Amino acid sequence: MSTRLSLFNSPLLLGFDQFERTLDRIAKNAGEGYPPYNIEQIGDDGLRITLAVAGFTNDDLSVQIEDNQLVIRGRQHDDKSRIYLHRGIAARQFQRSFVLAEGIEVVGAGLDNGLLNIDLKRTLPEPKVRTIKIDRGTVKKDSSQTITVGR
Repeated sequence: MSTRLSLFNSPLLLGFDQFERTLDRIAKNAGEGYPPYNIEQIGDDGLRITLAVAGFTNDDLSVQIEDNQLVIRGRQHDDKSRIYLHRGIAARQFQRSFVLAEGIEVVGAGLDNGLLNIDLKRTLPEPKVRTIKIDRGTVKKDSSQTITVGR
């Protein structure tokens, strides 16, 4: 069994393993450079991600949500009927991912002049308070565990 160094090593932080996996995914995708993008604040509760995808059409692009992750994929296809004397613009493919916090939803996407705009909206979650009933009496013990002490 190997021990892994974790930011969430405290016994007071319960159930943060999914958050830790998300941070690992972010670190893994941090080195991607194509396509370039901007993220801008739109109003009080809106965000816009703009990706520079010149040469891609609507059919070449896909925008999906996968496990709280916004995934944008682009795939261009070579036109076999064209004969290039020089080819400096290669048909390329990409995948760009953004981890979405709880409460962020995609409102829409549009392609305009080589820029793919994806609009997001932050919805404020309603505060949740739940009271847990405390039962009286003894704590129920699991009868399936037996401890044998040898002499």
